[in-house]
Amino acid sequence: MVTLRVNWRVSLRLLGGVLKWLALPLAAPLGLAVIDGDPTAPFLVPIVITLAAGLGLERLETDTQLYTREAYLMVALSWLCVGLIGAVPFVLAGNGGLATPINAVFESMSGITTTGATVIDDFAAHSRAILLWRQVIQWLGGLGILVLAISILSQLAVGGAQLMETESQTQDVHKLTPRISETARLIWWLYAGVTLFAAGGLFALGLAGIAPNMDAFNAVSHAMTAVATAGFSPQPDSVGAFAPAAQWLIVPFMFVGATNFILIYFFINGDLGRPLRNEEFRFYLGLVVGASVLMGLLLVTDPTLTTTGVEETARLATFQVVSLLTTTGFATVDFNAWSPAAKHLLFSCMFLGGMAGSTTCSIKLLRWLIILKSFRRDLFTTIHPEAVRPVRLSGTAIDEETIRDVFSYTMLSLVIFFLGTIVVVVDGARIGLELSEFEALSAAAATFFNIGPAFGVAGPFNSYSPFSELTKAVMILLMYVGRIEIIPVLVLFTPSFWRS
Repeated sequence: MVTLRVNWRVSLRLLGGVLKWLALPLAAPLGLAVIDGDPTAPFLVPIVITLAAGLGLERLETDTQLYTREAYLMVALSWLCVGLIGAVPFVLAGNGGLATPINAVFESMSGITTTGATVIDDFAAHSRAILLWRQVIQWLGGLGILVLAISILSQLAVGGAQLMETESQTQDVHKLTPRISETARLIWWLYAGVTLFAAGGLFALGLAGIAPNMDAFNAVSHAMTAVATAGFSPQPDSVGAFAPAAQWLIVPFMFVGATNFILIYFFINGDLGRPLRNEEFRFYLGLVVGASVLMGLLLVTDPTLTTTGVEETARLATFQVVSLLTTTGFATVDFNAWSPAAKHLLFSCMFLGGMAGSTTCSIKLLRWLIILKSFRRDLFTTIHPEAVRPVRLSGTAIDEETIRDVFSYTMLSLVIFFLGTIVVVVDGARIGLELSEFEALSAAAATFFNIGPAFGVAGPFNSYSPFSELTKAVMILLMYVGRIEIIPVLVLFTPSFWRS
């Protein structure tokens, strides 16, 4: 008889707490459905499901000690179950392409993983309540990864999240709030405060007539997914549907969403120099500025594009670079029409991501910074083999085991990305979907690294609906695995996880 070494009851009991509280955010679109006179069953049914499942799982009799294995299982199950339950309103509403179960799960998983890839072709076919639910689950996804990364994963070294401790960022917060529940509450208030600030600013532009169609619904919707670096929009033209002032205002909130929230906390509390003392933040800021300037030059020198002046060129370049580098996925223009050089620069941004301890996805800048410093160290020790030169971040030495983990994680990410590309290419050819190699690469990158829009058929103003159900299923898996940093999912498939 095989003896399990994982106390799965602990994981399921904690999962019950997650599901129970999922009923609360479902109340927001339910209230809007009542106001608009739309059917309420799409939201009442999942509320009953989450309450029943959550309260039932919480009744499991077990000790509540969370060890590493139980944490892995809880993280993997939480993201999977929320993604599946989030699809229920789409199916029950029965409108448009989201009525199909595979499309509904695709949309929901894209939401909770803050990917922003959509299968909606006709936004007018869906009620405001359904569109609001898309925004809410993305906001929850951004909050969820923050709480997990800072409160739980960083303590258990899950998926490389321990890198946040390199510059004493996470330790500082745990000194302030020694309990996980208190840390989670601090992050929640900070996250909610930034979101409200963004919504207030956007709504003020609408009231002032500067962005006439930026009403309360659009302001709240875009604030949620900007801070979550998520990218869903209730508008078919994304942020391009709004005035330039609204586009400019969204840029800093995407930037903030991809910044380590621990740095934001200390900045708000008066330590104004904390971000600039952080080497990862300086790297992040330099990449954003450098890529935006380079993109502006590429747009100016593109003879096929016509812009009205410096402001429009700067806005188009900055917005698209920040959106894709932070893995948000908003768009203000169909960049499918841009030059190959400009498109390849945006494609490169997909692999970067924001800072550790942020709502962003992809490989993340802290890993790239460690890789670059390691290469520089290796070049130096090649010339001076007797030298001992540790890799340092902001003056703190990084241990060699962490460096090996960074290289392993990055290599594994690239392997999964290329395998996903092969599926997209092969299955696309099977159903007669014409895809260039670049379009297939971008679609795989956009889903696995949780970016959202790709190029070609899955471009910023298009959707993923042309892909087959098989490809969509693989993309759902890519979004899921990529969002929780690979390891918490893959480790479940190893026999030693359960038995040794």
